[in-house]
Amino acid sequence: MKIIKHYGWNDSWDTKWNEQIRSEKRGKMVAGRVLLEHKHMYRVVTDQGEWLGTLSGNFKHNAQQRRDYPAVGDWVGIEQMPGEEKGIIHSILPRNSLFSRKVAGETTVEQIVAVNVDYVLLVMSLNLDFNLRRLERYMIAAWDSGANPVIVLTKKDLCNDPETYIEQAEAVAFGVPIYVVSSVTGEGIPELQDLLKDGKTAALLGSSGVGKSSLTNALCGEDVMNVQTIREDDDKGRHTTTHRELFHMPGGGLLIDTPGMREFQLWDNSESLDAGFKDVEQIAETCRFNDCQHNGQPGCAIEEALNNGSLSRERYASYEKLKKELAFMERKADLAAQKAERSKWKQITKDSRKRPVKKR
Repeated sequence: MKIIKHYGWNDSWDTKWNEQIRSEKRGKMVAGRVLLEHKHMYRVVTDQGEWLGTLSGNFKHNAQQRRDYPAVGDWVGIEQMPGEEKGIIHSILPRNSLFSRKVAGETTVEQIVAVNVDYVLLVMSLNLDFNLRRLERYMIAAWDSGANPVIVLTKKDLCNDPETYIEQAEAVAFGVPIYVVSSVTGEGIPELQDLLKDGKTAALLGSSGVGKSSLTNALCGEDVMNVQTIREDDDKGRHTTTHRELFHMPGGGLLIDTPGMREFQLWDNSESLDAGFKDVEQIAETCRFNDCQHNGQPGCAIEEALNNGSLSRERYASYEKLKKELAFMERKADLAAQKAERSKWKQITKDSRKRPVKKR
């Protein structure tokens, strides 16, 4: 069996390879998957082994934004450098899914968390880390990514009443599977491993201290990640994972561990707000007026639900906050896109002026 088949290569990827990469007519280029990224240096697995990959000059010249560059989980076209275990990356195959967020802070820049994943494992621990408002954010980004969200509640061995947490998660994540696990006792690990097999890829997402590194070790069946303890006074974690890396699991699945996120700001996920807040949207559809602003209009179903308790005020406040945040991000993204387009054409004009004029 080809090496890359162990890393998720299948007929679908082979079709994409035939349609895009081979059309570039680079005879020495082979397919590889990005396992690790470090400042535009990539560890890529191919049928010929693992190579340290760098981007070709043409690739860097054409890249305009973050998602134009490779990320962990990407399938790329890479050409080996003669006599070395290094390669030049020329192309990226079209992605099946892309999970991203806005970088922390004031800068409006996209940060790619994981690509080409079948499942996004939204990890929260059964302690003070559990936060429904954060889970709502994760859910919106997960639906928008093209991958399937899965909620994983960790540290069951330290919780006396996990059912309370499960009920709260079910109230904001309709129909999303929930796994309750313990990396210490192994409870729930086999069921999660059974989901992630046969070339399926999953990415772990959660804040520091929720047990992602311990969960990675448990799912992989060996200690592939270092583990640190949380602070006892507030259940906050220390950053164990400092980079994104793709691991191969015993059952044939792939797992991408990611650094903990204390702050999670959405990135242009407005179309998935409906999926994350189906309950709110369904209530709003029964308002008397289609353009109801839910602030005093007659026949407002939202206000009625808030008053009778069928919709919690915390849930609705979160919905309104996220809707405004996404609208703001959309405006900022449009401005950034316009700026990038202007810069692109300025560079094209600049390059054209440098070209020598042929004498007749």
